[in-house]
Amino acid sequence: MPPGVFNANEGLGEHLMLAEAVRSAVRAGRRGWEKPYARCLAVTDALIVIGAVELAQYVRFGKSSLTEGLREDSWTPTLSLYSALLALLWLAALAIFRTRSPRIIGEGLYEYVQVFNASFWTFGAIAIGSLLLKLDIARGYLAVALPVGTLGLLLGRYLWRGRLARARARGECQTSVIAIGDRRAVSLLAREITRNPKNGYRIVGVGIPGYDDSPGSTLTVGHVEVPIIGNELHAIEAIGDYGADTVAITDTEHFGAEGIRRLLWELESIDVDLVVSPGVMDIGGQRLMVRPVSGYPLIHVEKPQYQGAKRFRKRAFDTIFALMALAAAAPVLLIAAIAIKLNSPGPVFYAAERIGLDGKPFTMLKLRTMVADANAQLEKIEELNDCPNAVLFKMRNDPRVTSVGKYLRRFSIDEIPQFINVVMQQMSVVGPRPPLRSEVDTYDGQVKRRLLVRPGVTGLWQVSGRSDLDWEESVRLDLFYVENWSMAGDVAIIAKTLRAVLLSKGAY
Repeated sequence: MPPGVFNANEGLGEHLMLAEAVRSAVRAGRRGWEKPYARCLAVTDALIVIGAVELAQYVRFGKSSLTEGLREDSWTPTLSLYSALLALLWLAALAIFRTRSPRIIGEGLYEYVQVFNASFWTFGAIAIGSLLLKLDIARGYLAVALPVGTLGLLLGRYLWRGRLARARARGECQTSVIAIGDRRAVSLLAREITRNPKNGYRIVGVGIPGYDDSPGSTLTVGHVEVPIIGNELHAIEAIGDYGADTVAITDTEHFGAEGIRRLLWELESIDVDLVVSPGVMDIGGQRLMVRPVSGYPLIHVEKPQYQGAKRFRKRAFDTIFALMALAAAAPVLLIAAIAIKLNSPGPVFYAAERIGLDGKPFTMLKLRTMVADANAQLEKIEELNDCPNAVLFKMRNDPRVTSVGKYLRRFSIDEIPQFINVVMQQMSVVGPRPPLRSEVDTYDGQVKRRLLVRPGVTGLWQVSGRSDLDWEESVRLDLFYVENWSMAGDVAIIAKTLRAVLLSKGAY
């Protein structure tokens, strides 16, 4: 019998002792932080929901609805009972949607979406119930409770997630993974899932099929030496030794269907998770669907959607958002225009050619942040390019930038006029970075996919480092967006952009 595979006919006592030891190690690791964190979320959710319904009751019906005695002729008992039922239903929906599940907590966008869905479902159920039962519920009450409670829940999750991210950056609250696969595949998996420490994953060991070298060998992943536990048959034995709570497999053919089934049973008995890498990169979760066929799970990868209703929704969102942004920023633009004219001679706006949808050129508008003859001076400073790749020119202390321009760039005020391009349907609010013609001339067939959607005022490149990104990483983020864009993703990027702008991260 191979090591790590349980045989019901022999070694039962030894297997149970091993399973209990491993289970204790897992609980001391992952379970040591997950359950207290989930309890904190539950308490926070309860306080926010109760506060939202009480606030709605106070705003709609006044202070007396909260403090009035329970007289026989008073409507306060009925209203208070309704608020209590609403709060309980809301909290139940949060539990039903598994918003505090270990699979969701700390996962960012998906966690927020589930919280929003739970809130939306709650008020949908209230609306339907009121209609069917002909209950006279004040719409103003619900109009206060829904947005206040939902925003409060999202803010609470954001604050807790920030705290969790900081703990993970310190090496705490980690998911310890044993990865199994050939050297190349397991190295790629380890590098990607540990790219950002705030994701909370660490590779504690790797198993390489067919590995039979001497013990003590390691595999270099980035700047970390990861111990090699042996081959794929040593996973169960290594879980307790290395304190792992998750096993990740990159190639299942070495196990076979029967081996995977036995491994699942083994991991289930010791409360350890199993994840399987499908072998594809940069595919968003919304494009992946598992469809069992005769008990055999197949992963369907949906084609990217660039046309139809999805594009119409994006176009409508872009137009409305851009008009609102221009209206709100009008005073800032006026002050900036005056400052530019007083600071240096030249026009207020800088018009530059960029390449847009399907490779068509357009004129992108920005507030001028450099001296008027900046392009003529470029040749003199080209050797000072801070960008690792010569396709782009980036310089942290560019002498052509004016004193006012530095301030405008720091808070991305110079990019506000690009919303005019959005209204003209030349750009989107969120999309790939607008490329120069010289950049597009260097594109290969793969990079040209950036031109399948309109370039954006902001995008993944903006919230992932902005000018600090090298060329390859910028292209990778743009392609990921093109392949996987969604309205929920756009909203998340806009929220992150506001934070990046306020912190002036990567702007120069």
